[in-house]
Amino acid sequence: MAKVKTAITPTRDENYPEWFQQVIRAADLAEPSPVRGCMVIKPWGYSLWERMQATLDGMFKATGHENAYFPLFIPLSFMEKEAEHVEGFAKECAVVTHHRLEAGPDGGLIPAGELEEPLVVRPTSETIIGAMFAKWVESYRDLPLLINQWANIVRWEMRTRMFLRTTEFLWQEGHTAHATQQEAEEETRRMLDVYAQFAERHMAMPVIKGEKSEAERFPGAVKTYSIEAMMQDRKALQSGTSHYLGQNFAKASDIKYLDENGSLQHAWTTSWGVSTRLIGGVIMSHSDDDGLILPPRIAPAHVVIIPITFKADDPDAVMNYCHKLADDLRVISFHGRSIEVQIDQRDMRGGDKVWSWIKKGIPIRLEIGPRDVAQDAVFMGRRDKAHKEKQSLPRMEFVEQISSILDEMQSNLYDRALSYRDQNLVKIDTKEDFYEFFTAPKAAENAPIPIHGGFALTHWSGDPEVEARINDDLSVTIRCIPLEDLGDGEGLCPFSGEKSRQRVIWSKAY
Repeated sequence: MAKVKTAITPTRDENYPEWFQQVIRAADLAEPSPVRGCMVIKPWGYSLWERMQATLDGMFKATGHENAYFPLFIPLSFMEKEAEHVEGFAKECAVVTHHRLEAGPDGGLIPAGELEEPLVVRPTSETIIGAMFAKWVESYRDLPLLINQWANIVRWEMRTRMFLRTTEFLWQEGHTAHATQQEAEEETRRMLDVYAQFAERHMAMPVIKGEKSEAERFPGAVKTYSIEAMMQDRKALQSGTSHYLGQNFAKASDIKYLDENGSLQHAWTTSWGVSTRLIGGVIMSHSDDDGLILPPRIAPAHVVIIPITFKADDPDAVMNYCHKLADDLRVISFHGRSIEVQIDQRDMRGGDKVWSWIKKGIPIRLEIGPRDVAQDAVFMGRRDKAHKEKQSLPRMEFVEQISSILDEMQSNLYDRALSYRDQNLVKIDTKEDFYEFFTAPKAAENAPIPIHGGFALTHWSGDPEVEARINDDLSVTIRCIPLEDLGDGEGLCPFSGEKSRQRVIWSKAY
């Protein structure tokens, strides 16, 4: 049987990591920068991030949070105040030690002007935001303090991959301070719910909400919660985290307030964040061997109109028809946002235009030629269907149905991803079956490891030594302890034989 030709090579089955890189390239989302481990996010990729950012920003503000901005540079002494936190990030920190460059003896530039105190380039902002909270909070009347910032982060990663793990990346980080433990814990869970809602309703990416094990907890946190999604290679992507910090950072940063009785108390704090890693999640949740597929609610544009004028007797008539159609679509609202339309007037073959938009993942393609103009129709291709599956619709019918078509596409993508996740989420009750589940089948020499495994739902007694041993043996970790029991209540841990409160999710992960 002849091999089916695809726009992306290699395919997912042939080499998933390389397929991922090629989808990014074909969709023109980003490319590597001259700085090792960093990426240049190109306009289509940045527009996708802007759509995510705008939606999340609205969700944060609806829950009472305000945006602020804090410095990129953090004094080393601030980092040293929270020992466990520093230890967790120490190996990833970039440090500024000088403040100017001078000409060297060979004509090159050398650092000069050593700083009195080194500055850490922001790996996360708990310490510097804590220092400001300590200034802003005096009384219980100043609480809760609900702050978010959109920023960039630097973590000196050894092995990088665009949109998953880069030296510099974009994110948001929320930081809050509260008068009571209960209020802080409720905030932590509330923001986890916001992330889950965003992932499922806007990214069409099903997630499981859960608490991290101690080994996977954010450095310095009392509890860490996450949303975990399954990618098409069956690995987990931690897509958002929310941390209950207790009073650990408040004590380190001296965030105190006078309570209603006039007693001095330490505040209770939280932090939570998502990043451009979400774009990696979209790519790996939905895309196929022809390129990117974008859920309509976060797509930079909903519709591309491709005029076909090559053999047209009256090219201007085709173009006028396309512009009028675009105007009719742009006045339609889709989930609080106008339908966004692009008209592709590039001087290139129509087939090449079509394939470029397929690879970019735009939800709807309209090819408009003289025949469509004569029939007052559109010729539509949908990115959630095969590229050859197109249909002609009367223009007004299409305009009237555009919102419901996009909603149907959004639902289709979610249902497809959910079905794949559920097919590969397996209850396992013996150590032997568990190890077999995560042991890769033999591959040909120099061939990539075949896609295997998934999410294993097993009992676990809570023993950290069991978790560490399995990680050493299989590079598999506990992704989360689900907040909603996905199993059957209490049982026995297949690794230790000890009692287990509930099943947990194990997986290989990004």
